[in-house]
Amino acid sequence: MKTPTKLLLALATCALFGSAAQAEGPYRNPDNKNLNDLGEGTYPAPYKKPDVAEIAAALHRIRAYLDSTTPSRVINKKTGAEITDFSVPNADAIVEPSSGDYGLQVYEMGIVHAGLIRAEQATGDKTFTDMTRRHLAFFADKLPYFRAQEAQFHLERANSFSRFLDPRALDDAGSICAALMRARVAKIGPDMAAQIAVCGDWVANKQFRLADGTLARKRPQAISLWADDMYMGVPALAELGRMSGKRAYYDDAVKNVLQMSTYMFNKQNNLYTHGWNANNPDAPRFYWARANGWAVMAMCDLLDVLPKDHPGYKKVLAQLRLTLRGVGELQSGTGLWHQMIDRTDSYLETSASAMFTYGFARAINQGWISPTTYGSIAQAGWNGLSAQINAKGQVEGTVVGTTFASDMPYYYNRPTSVHALHGYGPTLLAGAEIIKMLQNPAFEIEFKVRTYHYLPKGGKTDYREHH
Repeated sequence: MKTPTKLLLALATCALFGSAAQAEGPYRNPDNKNLNDLGEGTYPAPYKKPDVAEIAAALHRIRAYLDSTTPSRVINKKTGAEITDFSVPNADAIVEPSSGDYGLQVYEMGIVHAGLIRAEQATGDKTFTDMTRRHLAFFADKLPYFRAQEAQFHLERANSFSRFLDPRALDDAGSICAALMRARVAKIGPDMAAQIAVCGDWVANKQFRLADGTLARKRPQAISLWADDMYMGVPALAELGRMSGKRAYYDDAVKNVLQMSTYMFNKQNNLYTHGWNANNPDAPRFYWARANGWAVMAMCDLLDVLPKDHPGYKKVLAQLRLTLRGVGELQSGTGLWHQMIDRTDSYLETSASAMFTYGFARAINQGWISPTTYGSIAQAGWNGLSAQINAKGQVEGTVVGTTFASDMPYYYNRPTSVHALHGYGPTLLAGAEIIKMLQNPAFEIEFKVRTYHYLPKGGKTDYREHH
């Protein structure tokens, strides 16, 4: 048992939670004011009711960092000089690389914009979407120039706008397409309808599929399914349905969630294996956490816009509930989840943890799952996640890009990096949704027996506890 003096020091350390400089644990719960409580322990990550202002400040640090590291300028790749004359195409013209290797058109950036839009909606602070406006204005302004460059010099994938001009995979088209449509609905930045048509056409009509219509890849084996592609394809299809009003897009999105789940969801543990190969369907299964995160986010995005009278609505909702149950049971004692979600000897990983935290909070706020069951899981997820946001606004502990592999050592030993953009958008989404959850008028948060209980508004409990 720590002495009261040491407990006071621990409490002071815990007060740093949410500030620009995160202290390391052990943490004491600052909501318990009884410093002599023999029943209070310490925690490896912050354990407290999150503070809305602290969350908003953390999200602003992320926004400011990404804004400073994603220039929207065109330069000469040989000289590094800025190009300002766009009347004649230059074969050496490229978009200035990000200092953090954060490409403006990559799928991860689509999630960043989704997170920035949600952060504005949760806080009312329009500065959150300034970067989105800047990026989209740059796209709209420079797309004709890079189209002319491609037509004249045939640079293939060396063209900085190749993902927009010639998408060749779901990674090129799906996530950024969904982000462009969300920005269009929110009236943020220029109308990118023409580009939405290009990338939407790839997802809906050109991406390789199984014979039953399931979105598929020709790697790492000739015919493979990736759980990642639930997110790379389904949200774009769902947003196309909302934008066009055409039922066929909704049908396609629902079909892909349900069919991918048939191939990759394990009903024994309520988790998704990372992928499935047609030539070896009974291969060992690897439960990579971020693959499950992609699935959770995709189902949330679909349910957000899918008409409730659609025949697939209840089926997708049931699938999301099963997945969140499986994920919730595997949360670690820090609030984060493991890289291999079912393997506690694998490291704790940030991007998947952010996706799960967002999924729980979003599902609670939308009324899809019970706050009494899952509210404290979402809260603990944010507490663990927030400690991964450093003073610069970088998100630490995110695994780098990871292919669908066939051996456990590969997954266990993938490095993490603050330059892995996969962690940034989900953390923005998670923080925005936690803010909404803390302000949700449908329930209240009670602190009893040194922990948190999410109760229906006006719910009565009876505690007779002694300190």
